[in-house]
Amino acid sequence: MNKHAQSPKKGGPLLFIAALALPALAYVVHGAIPPQVVEDELFNGASKFTPSKHQFEASSIGPDRNTPPIITNVQVVDFNNDQLTDVVVCDARKNQVLWYEQTPDGKWQEHLAADRLVAPAHATVVDLDGDNDLDIVVSVLGNIWPDDTDVGRLVWLEREGDKFTQHILLDDVRRVADATAGDLDGDGDLDLAVAVFGYARGKVLWLENHGEGNFQEHRLFYASGTIHVPMDDYNGDGTLDIAAIVSQEDEEVWIFDNDGSGNFQSRMVFKTFNYDIGSAGIVKSDLDQDGDVDLLLPVGDNLEYMLSYPQPYHGCLWLENDGKGNFTDKRIATYGGVYAADTGDVDGDGDLDIALVSMCNDWKQSDSASIIWMENDGQQNFTPWQIATNPTHLITVACGDLNQDGRSDIVAGRMNISPPLDNTRPVPVWISTGGAQ
Repeated sequence: MNKHAQSPKKGGPLLFIAALALPALAYVVHGAIPPQVVEDELFNGASKFTPSKHQFEASSIGPDRNTPPIITNVQVVDFNNDQLTDVVVCDARKNQVLWYEQTPDGKWQEHLAADRLVAPAHATVVDLDGDNDLDIVVSVLGNIWPDDTDVGRLVWLEREGDKFTQHILLDDVRRVADATAGDLDGDGDLDLAVAVFGYARGKVLWLENHGEGNFQEHRLFYASGTIHVPMDDYNGDGTLDIAAIVSQEDEEVWIFDNDGSGNFQSRMVFKTFNYDIGSAGIVKSDLDQDGDVDLLLPVGDNLEYMLSYPQPYHGCLWLENDGKGNFTDKRIATYGGVYAADTGDVDGDGDLDIALVSMCNDWKQSDSASIIWMENDGQQNFTPWQIATNPTHLITVACGDLNQDGRSDIVAGRMNISPPLDNTRPVPVWISTGGAQ
């Protein structure tokens, strides 16, 4: 049955910002996945790939949990400017934002940036107040389950030495899934683009910075299901624009072209009539390194179904920019249950590769891929390589050089809400070591 004909559909790579209530409720009520005959009607085969010839060393950040983890976002960044790469984590199980400081001996020291943020979805690391240290802007869902009430927030964690002061920048809105920062009106300070996912109702906003933590709301678009709002100059006119992936009723990518003064014109640059494709977010990256900014669209979210299975149309699309803001979509990966993507030079050969993670592969098959990397031959021809089969249920991923060897390593986060359930490795890490297995 067409999901589009039913009710507002899924969430994003973030988490269950959509209708995850159904699979969880089904498991509680029935106690088990329905019998094989039902499964065979929907199942199209687990995604499995050739094991990577490029070697990775698996480890993890942070302790194991007492309950299955719900990590909604990971960011790789040198947070304290000590030339060592750190990791910022949103934990929707604990309602916390954490940052893990890398010590000179390669270990990780946990710091609490904020707690009592109900279902934090995304951490935007930026010096919002221009005082030369990095703050965190947290997009807060307010409820990890489907909810159309005003439970969302945007919270600025102002860094003051080793402490963080919480400032509410946006309140009394529906669930907030993402925010990005940039000077949208040309006045020299940082404004914000905000994705209000909601459930049946949502919107895209930009917040004009008036200083001292005061922001004025401007509405750009009304639609439920906005997951990400990456900001960049997409049309090559020298000003910052906003991209948005809208996934609830339709599956669309929009660009909001900025005239440099905070006046925007909207246009759709991608749409599919496969309403089951499952947009899971959008990532900006100059994938072909031609000087303009492309977009990656991971697709594989079908958590609104009682049974979530890998499908042949899941994977990753590349929206190639011609430099003027016109995008051509190309499928570059087919991979079941994809929930997040990021780019980095994994093998150190000078081009950008892609890391992809799966939330909903067929975990009954022990050799199903939980994470793969797409090797770029330098001409944007990609070869998929399987990195690992566990841990499963990966929903967020970030690439960055953790050990300063010139290769991008991979950090992921787990949202373990369906079988097989376990409490281990909430933030798994794969260090790119090179060589052949």
